[in-house]
Amino acid sequence: MSSARPPAPGAAPQTLGELGEFALIAEITRGLPAVDEVLLGPGDDAAVLAVDGPVLTTVDVLVEGVHFRRDWSEPYDVGRKAIAVNVADIEAMGGRAVGVVVGFSAPADTPLRWALEFARGLRDEATTAGVALLGGDVTRARDITVSVTVIGVLDGRPPVRRDGARPGQLVAICGRLGWAAAGVAVLGRGFRSPRAVVEAQRVPQVPYGQGAVAAGAGASAMIDVSDGLLGDLGHVARASGVVIDVDSSRFAVPDPLQAVAAATGSDPLRLILTGGEDHALAATFDSDRTLPDGWQVIGTVRELPAGGDPVVLVDGATWEGETGFDHFGRRS
Repeated sequence: MSSARPPAPGAAPQTLGELGEFALIAEITRGLPAVDEVLLGPGDDAAVLAVDGPVLTTVDVLVEGVHFRRDWSEPYDVGRKAIAVNVADIEAMGGRAVGVVVGFSAPADTPLRWALEFARGLRDEATTAGVALLGGDVTRARDITVSVTVIGVLDGRPPVRRDGARPGQLVAICGRLGWAAAGVAVLGRGFRSPRAVVEAQRVPQVPYGQGAVAAGAGASAMIDVSDGLLGDLGHVARASGVVIDVDSSRFAVPDPLQAVAAATGSDPLRLILTGGEDHALAATFDSDRTLPDGWQVIGTVRELPAGGDPVVLVDGATWEGETGFDHFGRRS
């Protein structure tokens, strides 16, 4: 960013170009909390962690205009969302996130306030999730783009994979479904209410800690619902070679979703079954298990018929229409 025009003498910088790369990094990393596994955080060429056993890692990229819009979300919300959607993947493996590395790209004329509020959101959600911000990289780009890599541990448990669903098991969820999709429907029409669904679209409420709880309670397969419940359960069905049957009567439709459906002429059940970005957890458990608090049974796992394909059914029938989101236009 050295080619950007510096601020006038005595004037405070107002954009990223005026502040500069290294000053921005210093602002973002100042006063960060740490966790026990982090021996060395930001400030050197790499962070240093001390962990026992296998390590989990995953990455998500948030792109302006795809995952967030500046006219819909405050920068603080984008920072929180960047952490939440990544930690949810570690939760879905039954793990515990310990550290995140963030890559931040933005135009040089991005207001400095935007970047600092984004960084505040990163820090606050990292604290809520119990994860340390280890460092990352800052560079110039045409659009604001955020890449977050999260590192997690299993605390002595085996990972909960997608391929562990077995016939006769129950399917259960923990967290909200359909709220973020309702928020998109509202915001897309230029409205800001119901406020609860708008806030759900801006920042998902990940059930932090529940992935490890489910693993301890015997979850055999698990996934976080990022692209729609039916679509994501489809990944579990295909990986496990089973049929999953979702019981629609198990879902109570919250008032905000009913209000959005009524206002937009849509089906609230479709929001719940196919809406993404809530990052609830879905898992399978043996039918004789006592589910942990906060988990709700929503269906069953059935044996794959001879010659049949792994599929997700709703009330025993094929779901008509889209089941989830695909970034390259193909609907699953």
